Amino acid sequence: MFMKAFVSWSGGKDSCLACYKVLKNGVEISFLLTMLDEKGLRSKSHGLKKKILEAQAKAVEKPIIYKETSWENYEEKFKEAIKQLKKFDVEAGVFGDLRLLEHKKWVENVCNEVGIKALEPLWNEDYKKIIDEFFSYGFEAIIISVKSNLISEEWLGQSFNEKFIDYLKSINVDLLGENGEYHTLVTYGPIFKKRIKIIKSKKSQINNYNILNIIEVNLK
Repeated sequence: MFMKAFVSWSGGKDSCLACYKVLKNGVEISFLLTMLDEKGLRSKSHGLKKKILEAQAKAVEKPIIYKETSWENYEEKFKEAIKQLKKFDVEAGVFGDLRLLEHKKWVENVCNEVGIKALEPLWNEDYKKIIDEFFSYGFEAIIISVKSNLISEEWLGQSFNEKFIDYLKSINVDLLGENGEYHTLVTYGPIFKKRIKIIKSKKSQINNYNILNIIEVNLK
């Protein structure tokens, strides 16, 4: 299935795994696309600083495209970004949706309106299969935000691993954080040419989230 595609890039486990799975099926990833806040400082999805996203893009050796937006005009700006990518013969977008049907329908509608195909390689897959694949493929990730009323702050900066999955099971929280219970930053894996190492970070709180504010990284 050869076609040129972009990845809707959050920097987390789902977008990275989705990217790898379509690559294995012959899709060429031409760009990463990340929506930023109105000031262009952080990603809308995970709150990652732009320079951390830049480090990921360098590590996977793919160009990254940004679009600044508010939630109110998100769809309009997202469509503008896709139209820009179509000028480079991009035919599809890759998304890491798991079970949220409303968001999947939104993705499909937007892609249909701008004339590209929506690829959803993780959609409705068994959670255990997704988790096992993430680990068996060699991906590495850390926890960068948790809902303060659900998950202990002590997990910030810790590895996303079987121990964390067991903890989520024990407190009856969605294992893949599909409803925003937690977010991850992928630091290495089969699509990475270099590993991201966290040099400096600081814990803080924004609204109902405890977050790991990553200040400095390097590539090895």
